[in-house]
Amino acid sequence: MKRRAAAKRPRQTRNQAALVHRFGAMLPKPTAEASARVAAWLADVRPKPVGKALALLMRRKPALARVLGGIAEAAPYLWNAIEAKPARLLRLLDADPADSLAALVQETKVAAAGARSQLELMRILRELKLEAALLIALADIGGVWALPRTTEALTRVADIAVALAVGHLLKDAVRQKKIKSGDANNPPSGSGYIVLAMGKMGAGELNFSSDIDLMVFFDASVTLADDIEAAPFFIGLTRDLIKILQTRTSDGYVFRVDLRLRPDPSSTQIAISTAAALDYYESRGQNWERAALIKARACAGDIATGEQFLRDLSPFIWRKYLDYAAIAHVREMKQQIHAYRGHGEIAVEGHNIKLGRGGIREIEFFVQTQQLIAGGRHAGLRDRGTVVTLFALTADGWIDEQARDELAAAYVFLRTVEHRLQMMADEQTHTLPATAEALDIFARFLGYPSRDEFADVLVGHLRKVERHYVRLFERTPELLAQRQKLSFESSERDGELFERLTQMGFRRAPEIVDAVRNWRSGAYRAVRGEQARENLVDLIPVILDQLSRAENPDAGFAAFDRFLAGLRAGGRLFSLLRQNPELIRFVALIIGAAPRLADILARHPHFIDPLVDPGFFGALPDAVRLREILERSLADTHGFEAMLDAIRLFGQEHMFLIGARVISGSLSAEQAGDTFARLADILLDAVHRWVQAEFAKTHGYISGGESAVLALGRLGGREMTASSDLDLIVVYDFDQEHPQSDGKRPLPGSQYFARLTQRMISALTVQTNYGVLYPVDMRLRPSGRSGPVATQIDGFKNYQEHEAWTWEHMAQTRARVVSGTPDFSARVEAVIREVLCRQRDVPATAGDVVDMRGAIAKEKGDADPWDLKYAAGGLIDIEFIAQYLQLVHARELPDILDTSTARTLEKAERLGVLAPEDAAVLRPAVRLFHDLIQVLRLCLPASFDLQAASPGILALLARAADLPDFPTLSAHLKDTQRAVRASFIRILGGAP
Repeated sequence: MKRRAAAKRPRQTRNQAALVHRFGAMLPKPTAEASARVAAWLADVRPKPVGKALALLMRRKPALARVLGGIAEAAPYLWNAIEAKPARLLRLLDADPADSLAALVQETKVAAAGARSQLELMRILRELKLEAALLIALADIGGVWALPRTTEALTRVADIAVALAVGHLLKDAVRQKKIKSGDANNPPSGSGYIVLAMGKMGAGELNFSSDIDLMVFFDASVTLADDIEAAPFFIGLTRDLIKILQTRTSDGYVFRVDLRLRPDPSSTQIAISTAAALDYYESRGQNWERAALIKARACAGDIATGEQFLRDLSPFIWRKYLDYAAIAHVREMKQQIHAYRGHGEIAVEGHNIKLGRGGIREIEFFVQTQQLIAGGRHAGLRDRGTVVTLFALTADGWIDEQARDELAAAYVFLRTVEHRLQMMADEQTHTLPATAEALDIFARFLGYPSRDEFADVLVGHLRKVERHYVRLFERTPELLAQRQKLSFESSERDGELFERLTQMGFRRAPEIVDAVRNWRSGAYRAVRGEQARENLVDLIPVILDQLSRAENPDAGFAAFDRFLAGLRAGGRLFSLLRQNPELIRFVALIIGAAPRLADILARHPHFIDPLVDPGFFGALPDAVRLREILERSLADTHGFEAMLDAIRLFGQEHMFLIGARVISGSLSAEQAGDTFARLADILLDAVHRWVQAEFAKTHGYISGGESAVLALGRLGGREMTASSDLDLIVVYDFDQEHPQSDGKRPLPGSQYFARLTQRMISALTVQTNYGVLYPVDMRLRPSGRSGPVATQIDGFKNYQEHEAWTWEHMAQTRARVVSGTPDFSARVEAVIREVLCRQRDVPATAGDVVDMRGAIAKEKGDADPWDLKYAAGGLIDIEFIAQYLQLVHARELPDILDTSTARTLEKAERLGVLAPEDAAVLRPAVRLFHDLIQVLRLCLPASFDLQAASPGILALLARAADLPDFPTLSAHLKDTQRAVRASFIRILGGAP
């Protein structure tokens, strides 16, 4: 792409409209490390004219130094773009940003018009995206553009990219005489091909690193060549459009494209005829689709036909009556149990500013719901923009000025936070850094002095959003119950009672009445006490109200009845629910969607107590805090058996509470894996230390004796689920010159540590009054089942160096010490690192990995897409890719080593050993699989049976994937698995 000649540009010292001269909002002073990085880069480019010009600018405009320092400290994506082409940075700083963007768009249009191939167009569009991203980021960070201008610019770039890609494809179709109608010089006009922008792109509010949500339709009446069938032609054209925009090349990508908002995505093609779409929306359209279509906008192709199509859809989107039923439907779409009254604390580290409490999604749902309710009769509420609609809602009297101002301010703040998050690595993330240290760096990048100042502002906005959201979507359960007029005291008016229950959505009213009368009579153990029964009787109307809101009320009631039948004691639970009726919604959700958690709650109803604490949904306890809580729990225990019971009770309670956070939506699946692992680390370390002390009472200590517990598998990778077992290896060492312990019953070294390990395994796995702490799998130890349960460190090293198979080294990529003294732990980890960094035969290693994957497929099967681990293109494929990359590259690139699959893929892409197009598949895929597996392992005691799955679990799975419904998720899952398998074959050179 040709650039404007430097001689024609105004001198930067005189151009007062230049971007650099308009910088106002300054970041804090950069850290010494960031300043040094900028200085080193400037020293490299200073000998060149561009370097001298940049140095002069930085001396004259201190804000520039702070902006560059902040980028160098926090945003590697932007910094890499700056380092790659200093002249581009100078050009952008030297002009008005609006002029720069306009010129860039015009240059791109000219270049695209002359593109002779898709490959040439792909390069042109990627140059547009990168330069526009840097320009927009600089204008945003420097305070030159406010949020509306930033999102408008991002949307404009997306519109241009999509329009140019569509135009190129249609012109090519005209040249090939596949389209008869339309202007040959401007084929999008009259082509019948419609591309609708949805979501934030449709609203003109695009994110910095957003997917673009598109829907593609075609008018089948358009005149095509006689031998061309409309559907296959337009579907193929859409595939090419996705390829142009989404494929990662050496120049990057333009936009990730998401077509899942189309009608019935699990069974329809990526381009749909307008006639079929209109028929679908008129007969089967859902409220979430109405909400999505509010933001729809024709952005490319045949714009006039697209606008007419949207006018045809208007009666579906905008009902002519006040549609209050939409509240109930939208509430079910975005039902977040953590939004009930009393839980005012909001986490900061790891908080999802889009989906979490008080987040962007709640503001959007607040606005869209009222648009659905009243937009049919009040056309002024039909704007696509979120803030604009808030003002319209105030003007028409739907909300007051305080709600408008607080929600608008929160929206602007949270969207700004979202942009800065995504600028860091060009990732579509909405989750704040998980540690205080990382959050402090991010806060500085956002312009705050520290983490605490940022947290204060963040939490203030989140609480205000939550308050307004709750007012719209939640109603006090007691008030709703009073309106039900349900009486179960006599059978004289059962007909009226059956009719009322039927109106509430129950289909088996007589069975429900019989069951409730059983409760009232004390038929179940949990309600035999008078006080417990009285509390339950008071709660019955509220319980029925909550259960009636489920997708299948009768199934929800049956699950609740089974829960009561299995409940050991109900007095405290019913009393708690009576005082906190809002918790019933949470209990109903657990019972309907998470049988595993419901079983735990039935055995230990007091586990729900912490949920009443306003601080429960705040920050998770870190390892130090969790260890302190455990030590307090164990302080009053006396004897080994008491310790086993106490530690199991502690583990089960905290597993339940982690699960409660996941179910409520306040903890992401990624955070859950790390949190489950943190709990296991602490419990395992406590058991290891306790067993060592107890063992020494009989057998004494051995000179120089050390043992370390090595975690592998999901625990090693910090990707644990609620049902994960522990893959462990125990490594030990002792003074060979004094090989016997000094206790009452001395043992030689190897026998000493073998028995110690067996005692530890027993402590973890033995069944007590409180069940098993964790199942343990020791098969990954040297020689597997035939080897000793504990391995001396020299023998461990020798085995790994000379006898271990490739698959055993793959397992070691996830190994980490979870219990042991610091010095001995370091020795063990050094052995592992040395093994992983050895020189390898790359083709042979790849062949071993492919063979092992094939053997697993033969043993386990790989045809069921919902067997997320073993399915073709499932989690095992991704884990094997990550482990292979570590084994073949660790010698030259030791930084690739990481026990986490997700982080390994991130490092592999950054280090250049994972192609961008594969990273674009694998990184979202591993997140998706982990999200879904967390929900399945948490909720179900057995494998997932799609045919028998409850609506509740299907809804939870869709929510975990951030998709509108389960059919959309099912289609997306299959597409993802196909793409993962293709990457597996491409990277490893063969199919398993």
